[in-house]
Amino acid sequence: MEYENQYRLTLRPKYDCLLFDLDDTLYPVSSGLQRECGKNIKDYMVEKLGIEKDKIVELSNALYKNYGTTMAGLRAIGYDFDYDEYHSYVHGRLPYENLRQDPQLRSLLLSLPVRKIIFTNADKDHAKKALKKLGLEDCFEGIICFETLNPIHKNTVSDDEDDIEFLGSSVTRNDSLKTPEIFDIIGHFDNPNPDVTLPKTPIACKPQESAIERALKIAKINPQRTLFFDDSVRNIQAGKRVGLHTVLVGSSQRPKGADYALESIHNIKQALPELWEMDMKSEVNYTGQVAVETSVTA
Repeated sequence: MEYENQYRLTLRPKYDCLLFDLDDTLYPVSSGLQRECGKNIKDYMVEKLGIEKDKIVELSNALYKNYGTTMAGLRAIGYDFDYDEYHSYVHGRLPYENLRQDPQLRSLLLSLPVRKIIFTNADKDHAKKALKKLGLEDCFEGIICFETLNPIHKNTVSDDEDDIEFLGSSVTRNDSLKTPEIFDIIGHFDNPNPDVTLPKTPIACKPQESAIERALKIAKINPQRTLFFDDSVRNIQAGKRVGLHTVLVGSSQRPKGADYALESIHNIKQALPELWEMDMKSEVNYTGQVAVETSVTA
């Protein structure tokens, strides 16, 4: 009986879920989408929020660095705006024509015998449009997106998760937007005051560990049996801290917090052949040997 139990353990695959970021992970940076997205965000800050143009670069960099996304930072320091309008402005004008069908990646994904889920900070319309352009729209069980983690327009930080649904849900709006009191984040760093702390954002997004944990809970994912693919080092490091196995995509250099590093997502089979061996283990005889985990770059 003990031998049979040991044998069954060897048949259980190490991973039962693959969690993929979307932008600059499933398609290359050379597509130019992220560059254009950055330009659109800066234009939105000037045209819609009335921020002085000469302050945009420094401000957007500070917000991105401290809050994970510029959007989350804008909300933290006091700007209020319609989330759908923001996403429509920022993503609606992207050059999606730069994305091409990717039959090679499609074949790789469809051949993987485990759950596959998208986890993106972007809105669901952008995610669906990008996946369709890549020809990957039917390769994933679901999408964890902005709406999934932010189902209502919050003005305060809250841990309430009662109305969160996997794949996103409708967003209710507060049309009575008040004149915001803006926190001077640039001045905060230029003249540090130990008695003043950065305001928190009501938006949940990577690389917040709480946002990642919430996403895992929503999709019923066990982090210890999940492989997380992302092009952001800090997202990967946050994922590692909550217990995920991690793969940095876009570089062959493996930073702290990454178990694997892939120059391209197309190298996944080269770096992680065991993912395709999961459904064939029952054909392998038990040898009593213990596998040693190694880190791989490709």
